[in-house]
Amino acid sequence: MAIFRGLAALGLCMTLATPAFAQSGCGGSFSQFIKGLKSEAASHGHTTASIDRFFSGVRQDSAVLRADKRQGVFQIPFVDFARRLISQNRINNGQTNGRRFDAVFDRMEQEFGVSRGVLLAFWAFETDYGQIQGDFNTLNALVTLAHDCRRPELFRPQIFAALELFERGAFDPATTTGAWAGEIGMVQMLPEDILTNGVDGDGDGLVTLKTSAPDALLSGANMLRDLGWRANEPWLQEVTVPGDLDWSLTGLDQPRSTADWAAMGVQVREGRAADLPAALVLPQGRKGPRFSPIPISMSISSGTKALSTS
Repeated sequence: MAIFRGLAALGLCMTLATPAFAQSGCGGSFSQFIKGLKSEAASHGHTTASIDRFFSGVRQDSAVLRADKRQGVFQIPFVDFARRLISQNRINNGQTNGRRFDAVFDRMEQEFGVSRGVLLAFWAFETDYGQIQGDFNTLNALVTLAHDCRRPELFRPQIFAALELFERGAFDPATTTGAWAGEIGMVQMLPEDILTNGVDGDGDGLVTLKTSAPDALLSGANMLRDLGWRANEPWLQEVTVPGDLDWSLTGLDQPRSTADWAAMGVQVREGRAADLPAALVLPQGRKGPRFSPIPISMSISSGTKALSTS
């Protein structure tokens, strides 16, 4: 999903000067770039006829580049961002959809170990429960971003994944639309993720993430599990942090045990602390929100309060 892929993209930005980046091919003449994609597709075993049909109408989309470079969300402080995301309307719609798809969520929790609240949150934040899925042509978006030299390692493989979906009858180069970054459907998944984690949740023989909530929800849960989600572990615990904490101990690269944090005065506000390693991250400095990631999830804090997650 876009949230997790956004984190992956940050890492990919650091690879632009590496040999792998040079080998990926980007920039230059757009028509020559398309020829290179076609040649690579042929080397993967795709037929000339299939390749020509797939790329026949592709074009560079300047609106995608503008959206990519804009991304104002990364300039918003976390607390402000959270307040924009969470609304009573989204909460009400979440309750309604939770009841409507209760059986799907039961299956999701049993098969993938992901709680319904987690997927309801992703569903809400990504597309407002499927209402706003994006209207960018997906192939144009992927090719445009792969041609642009900011994150080609992320987007170039997605083109060939989309080609495979096309050959399976699950992707139309002319009509498949989604987010500007190439994600498709209610929980916004890239083509590679659909190939790897797509689930036919409604039993119709297809994985249809744009119109089938069961398909989208179960595929999203499968993707989370594939990314490392662990069943039956807490994902969020609120804690208090003393003002005299040694702030040099913070950072993703410095996980510590619950006992170590407790010895430094970091305490869970309610319930029992999860017996899992955690780090303390301060994205807005020590006076702002504090995050304490435990394996895959995150924590949030405000002032001297912090949220510890696993």
